[in-house]
Parts: sequence; C-alpha cells; structure tokens
Amino acid sequence: MSYCRQEGKDKIIFATKEDHETPSSAELVADDPDDPYEEQGLILPNGDINWNCPCLGGMASGPCGEQFKSAFSCFHYSTEEIKGSDCVDQFRAMQECMQKYPDLYPQEDENEEKSSKDFEATPVEASAAKEKTSS
Repeated sequence: MSYCRQEGKDKIIFATKEDHETPSSAELVADDPDDPYEEQGLILPNGDINWNCPCLGGMASGPCGEQFKSAFSCFHYSTEEIKGSDCVDQFRAMQECMQKYPDLYPQEDENEEKSSKDFEATPVEASAAKEKTSS
C-alpha cells in the first residue's frame, strides 16, 4: 500500500511495486524558446539581448539601467570596423551616471590601479634584468 507523509518541509512518498508496474501518464512539454522565464543566456535565439540574464548582474535595472541598456545595445548591434567605436557617447553617459552613485558602482581606486600596474610590471622587469645578466 502506497502513502505519503509530510515531515517538516519534506514530503515522503512510499510507492509499492504495483505502483511502478503501470507506465507513467505524464506528458513532456517541449521547451518554448520564447518563454521569458526560461534561462536563455545573454542573447536570445532571435538575436535580441536578454535584459533579465543574471550575467548582467542587475546593471539593466539599476539607477543607470537605461544608460547601460543604451550603451550595451549600441555595442551589440554595432557594425563599425572597430566594434562599438560608434558608441562612445552612450558609454560616456553611462559612466557619468555611475559616478553619481559611487555606493552602487564603486570606481577603481587610483592607488589600487597604480599598485596593480606596478605589480604587473615587476615580473617583466625582473625577467628582463635576468636576461641582461645572463647574456
């Protein structure tokens, strides 16, 4: 005899051998590529941008969402030889908006940027010095 019981948030189902002998009557539904709730990735099958993609990290819905959408759309649909070179104004507007909200869009600290450049340059300088001494 099969039965179910609830234990907290869990539902435990006990099935008998007879329950499993009859084939399932469940029908599978084909995936709908236009289902807005289905995870599609950044670019939808029709080529449009999926503004709900978690990969955008909420940028499309923040206080600078419209500026972000404008800049990203321009870049995505750009046909220039250097992709996005026609989008400088949109990216500038997005950057200006983000600077108004430093708590939401933290800027790289100039000191951090400088020290990371020094760090990146150090191994190159060290290897160049080794080459000079070994030759």
